[in-house]
Amino acid sequence: MAERKYGTALITGASSGLGRWLALWFARRGTRVFAAARRKEHLDTLAEEAKAAGGTVEPVEMDVSRTDETMARIQRIDADCGGLELVVANAGVGLDTYGKRFQWERAKKVLEVNVLGAAATLSAVLPQMVERKRGHLVGVSSIASFRGLPRNAAYSGSKAFLSTFLESLRVDLRGTGVRVTSIHPGFVRTDMTAPNKHPMPFMLEPDDAAERMGRAIVRGTAVFSFPWQIRAAMGVAQALPNALFDPLMRKMR
Repeated sequence: MAERKYGTALITGASSGLGRWLALWFARRGTRVFAAARRKEHLDTLAEEAKAAGGTVEPVEMDVSRTDETMARIQRIDADCGGLELVVANAGVGLDTYGKRFQWERAKKVLEVNVLGAAATLSAVLPQMVERKRGHLVGVSSIASFRGLPRNAAYSGSKAFLSTFLESLRVDLRGTGVRVTSIHPGFVRTDMTAPNKHPMPFMLEPDDAAERMGRAIVRGTAVFSFPWQIRAAMGVAQALPNALFDPLMRKMR
């Protein structure tokens, strides 16, 4: 499949980590990137870095958990720029939600961002993309979506929602000219993974991960899971019966 070039893109969670590096990756290739996040000062720094590299990043201060505001803001950007060609729902929250000491407020925060925020981001201009017969929706899910991981009920569940949501959209949108991509990274060195105490094998640097993601997006890959070592391990985990999976996961808590 030929690589696609994008004139405009909106990427959420762009103030740091994967979102920041993905925004730079597209900006350096000539895409006008609307970089959305809550931390305006980080976005301003990103815009300066992109400008120094010859690209364009426009900061968008936005909290995706405020879904009505998110949809309205993205729709305004879409109208003002002549149509967003790429929308990447990357904003995400990862918080420990250990079942024996479960805290609803932590789970709620994860779900508000990872489920409602992602769905609002992807839905905002979907009707317009279908009408224009072009566009690309991308959701950054996780390898953690493949099975319920210990201490991650909310996170694994939220990413499983996103993967399935994107899969259904992909089926529905076939033949419309609108592409759909679901991305499942393994461990990436970001602010979100920094507090983790458990082993994180085959960890990638965020610039490396963003490079891989960017290339998968422009190729129009439907589902991209990486690195292959973690994908293979999770493939084995998916095949395990519960009688083996459950005690194995308990040892990882």
